[in-house]
Amino acid sequence: MAQHPGRARRVRTTAELQEQLRVRRLQLDEANARINARSGRNLLPAIIVGLLLGAALLTSLLVEKRFFLVVAVVLVGFAAFELAGALRAGGMRVPRVGSAVAGVLAQPFAYAAMVPVAGATRPDPVAPQGWLLTLLGAVLLAGAWRLAQIPRHPAPPRALGRDLVATAFVQLYVTGLGTCASVLTAQPGGQWWTLSFVVVVVATDLFAYVSGLTFGKHPMAPRISPKKTWEGFAGSAIAAIAAATILAPLVLDEPIWFGPVFGAVVLLAGTLGDLGESMIKRDVGIKDISGWLPGHGGFLDRIDSILPAAASALLLLFLAR
Repeated sequence: MAQHPGRARRVRTTAELQEQLRVRRLQLDEANARINARSGRNLLPAIIVGLLLGAALLTSLLVEKRFFLVVAVVLVGFAAFELAGALRAGGMRVPRVGSAVAGVLAQPFAYAAMVPVAGATRPDPVAPQGWLLTLLGAVLLAGAWRLAQIPRHPAPPRALGRDLVATAFVQLYVTGLGTCASVLTAQPGGQWWTLSFVVVVVATDLFAYVSGLTFGKHPMAPRISPKKTWEGFAGSAIAAIAAATILAPLVLDEPIWFGPVFGAVVLLAGTLGDLGESMIKRDVGIKDISGWLPGHGGFLDRIDSILPAAASALLLLFLAR
């Protein structure tokens, strides 16, 4: 029985469309694979995760800055857990749960300790005692957690000492720098400083990625982070100075000359933080700190630049006021 001509044409058209879609999908997959190979990340999931984290941060800072503590608790808690796990992979028994608990508890305590008295418009230069006691408490809590594990995980004195030093390092690095963001936000108008330094960090990451992907030829620190280039750093520097120069008078209520200073300090702190975390991962022999955030690796991979940038922004706040 002969097939109707119109039906035969529809069948051919459908087959041609399917073939065209298949070819186009292959082309897109190949292009995406090339981008992923060059950038070192799965781009689409990275964008989605970045937007979600950015939305949570913006909501907390613009609606009610005390909500920022929720974001800080989640990020610091997971990051401390991840870093403890990475150090365990390097042969050091660092308590993951204890590190996370200490990091989580420190955030609201540091925030409360550094909230200025009612009516104050300037940070109190003698107030950091409560903040430092909070950090000391986090170190002691995590260390006690490790000591409590001795019956189940005994270790010779030298190994135990190394475990305790590594446990303290997690608290000083992740929890200590994380509390800088909480303390900064607690200050009068501090939410705008937190928002500003995060915007500068995001701008530097974005432009470092784009300029490095487009022009990158000269490795910046090949033994630590092979994909970072001087061309990418130049792009991030331009972005940091431009973003901070705009933010200084409009958001921070600071003179315009303060913008380039703010941008340069945050840029250098964030870059050192990124390289420092890469060095830790290289030393323990891992690529990503974890796989919890698609396209980013782990929480610490996402906030490695933000942690030291928070400390630098807090220092600038105290100097400016």
